[in-house]
Amino acid sequence: MASTGMKSDQKANRLIREKSPYLLQHARNPVDWYPWSEEAFERARAENKPIFLSVGYSTCHWCHVMAHESFEDAEVARLMNEAFVCIKVDREERPDVDGIYMSVCRIMTGSGGWPLTILMTPERKPFFAGTYIPKENRHGRIGMIELIQGVERVWKTRHGDVLSSAEQVTEALQKASAESSAGEPPGKTACRAAYETLAGQFDKSNGGFGAAPKFPSPHHFLFLLRYWKRTGEPTALEMVEKSLTAMRRGGVYDHLGYGFHRYSTDARWRLPHFEKMLYDQAMLSMAYLEAFQATGKTLYAETAGEIFTYVLRDLKAPGGGFYCAEDADSEGEEGKFYQWTESEIRSILDADEAALAIETFGIEKNGNFLDEATRERTGRNVLFLAESPEEDAREALEGAREKLFRARERRVRPGRDDKILTDWNGLMIAAMAKGAQALDRPDWAEAAAEAARFVLTRLRDGRGRLLHRYREGEAAVPGMLDDYAFLVWGLLELYEASFNADCLKTALELADNTIDHFHDEKDGGFFFTADDGEEILFRQKDSYDGAIPSGNSVNMLNLLRLSRITGRSDLEQKAIGVSRAFARNIGQIPSAYSQLMVALEFIAGPQFEIVVAGKPGAQDTQEMLNAVRRSFLPNRVLLLRPQGAGSGAIAAIAPYTKDMKAEGGRATAYVCRNFACAKPVRTVDEMLGLLSAP
Repeated sequence: MASTGMKSDQKANRLIREKSPYLLQHARNPVDWYPWSEEAFERARAENKPIFLSVGYSTCHWCHVMAHESFEDAEVARLMNEAFVCIKVDREERPDVDGIYMSVCRIMTGSGGWPLTILMTPERKPFFAGTYIPKENRHGRIGMIELIQGVERVWKTRHGDVLSSAEQVTEALQKASAESSAGEPPGKTACRAAYETLAGQFDKSNGGFGAAPKFPSPHHFLFLLRYWKRTGEPTALEMVEKSLTAMRRGGVYDHLGYGFHRYSTDARWRLPHFEKMLYDQAMLSMAYLEAFQATGKTLYAETAGEIFTYVLRDLKAPGGGFYCAEDADSEGEEGKFYQWTESEIRSILDADEAALAIETFGIEKNGNFLDEATRERTGRNVLFLAESPEEDAREALEGAREKLFRARERRVRPGRDDKILTDWNGLMIAAMAKGAQALDRPDWAEAAAEAARFVLTRLRDGRGRLLHRYREGEAAVPGMLDDYAFLVWGLLELYEASFNADCLKTALELADNTIDHFHDEKDGGFFFTADDGEEILFRQKDSYDGAIPSGNSVNMLNLLRLSRITGRSDLEQKAIGVSRAFARNIGQIPSAYSQLMVALEFIAGPQFEIVVAGKPGAQDTQEMLNAVRRSFLPNRVLLLRPQGAGSGAIAAIAPYTKDMKAEGGRATAYVCRNFACAKPVRTVDEMLGLLSAP
């Protein structure tokens, strides 16, 4: 858990009873924090005080800064406690609360981010929104002391005006959320528009999209690879390759311990913002795996494998789940764990190794890292590939890397957020299962299966409903759309890695549960929260693919795949309803929905249902399955129809497989394309011929 520098002898507030590492960071603040709870709102109503809502997460650098400046400060805390009832929320634990009030912030201020600061009435209606607020006025930004005093004064002297303003903001939000953006389902034209927009934003020199700060946005690459596959447009593939290569070479990648940092503060991917998020590792590894399938280039496969090495080493929990993140800060300083002086490099490596590392990793005597605030050199270096090592130097460079890694492991590590979240685990299950398929790594399949067992055992209640967060033996917070959608994605990939029919059975159960409790029967698509959840200002229905894909985008593809697997047309209709529900928004900014474009590309086809009938584990069966799994065939489902024992389980889920047999005792492939089935074939070459035919 990251530290905010609080003294351990400071009296604890209510957050000491919470499980969230972020809330526990604030448990010894002098601020009289409440968690998000009815108790807090009851007190606010009883004392007629406004609510001060602060939302952040444990690996957020500016959250730490605001905590140190204000929430640990006795004067600010006294003013806050007198004026407000104060609530602290972990956005990762309560993305439903965060999502609503981040929408408030964007509408009221035009932008958003964390820490998120909201002032609202005891009825949860907002009247002020902001992000980071310094202790005192600075650079035109209001400070906490002046804000508190001003709000306290206005709350007492113009109380009716404040309530009226909050009512107007709430009504505007509710009206906006109720407005339908439904229209005709978008198709290939939308995919073309999304491609053209991304091509216009593409940084031809450095890869990626737009200027600094630069985010990885891996779902852009997943879409572009599919667009290239369908249309043959070479620029789509070039954008993917340029970006993935530049990111892998940049300082945004951890060249010693592997894995990606959150984003780059510069346009060249060299100077990162240092936190490492589980969801980034999952989504980026999938992009690299698919790039490998599409091109056969080993750099992409190696990068995905290195990401998994990092995750399994540093983010895997006992029992198999995956932790959330590692902090940007250590010892109170951002990026300290990851940076090096030239003298440190020379003290650890011998002269030849040091010379090689200094040249390869762009080490400068005066440092190559710029302080984010002052833009001045700090004397420290971030490692990036300034030069590609010659072939005969690779072994020596690897030896130097291992020495530096071992030396770094002796440093004070950044804090680790050890929550286990269902949705983010679903993404990593999907990623590792895809890796197992593409690179024939059964150990990754087993790691994915172990994580799935953890989630389904610890984060599913007696009704079969998911819970969102697990920590220290406690599972809590009702599951939201992302939990269901991302876990179903993971189970679908895990089935194709293991051919355990239970994965499909559970995926179907969860998909039907999602339809029962999240589906918008009026306009289509899926709400973020369940129909029987906590009463909130309004039920959001997200479609924008931001740092992670939206639950609606992922669910659309899930339902399309499940429809092809089961033959259930109702699932396909629900999937098409997602694109119909957001049609007007997609038409305005199609590139903002790149994961949804992945689902539209599935519809655009060609679509394949591939069933291999054969003996599980037999060489001919495995050769057929692996040939499909190695290939870049994004718009397909793959089923194993085992011969003999175990055939009933898959036939119960996919009835059309019942009569599919291994002809002549040999593994046999049944390939259907765009709803038309070819005759069964018994060789890998014949099967691949059917899959590659124009």
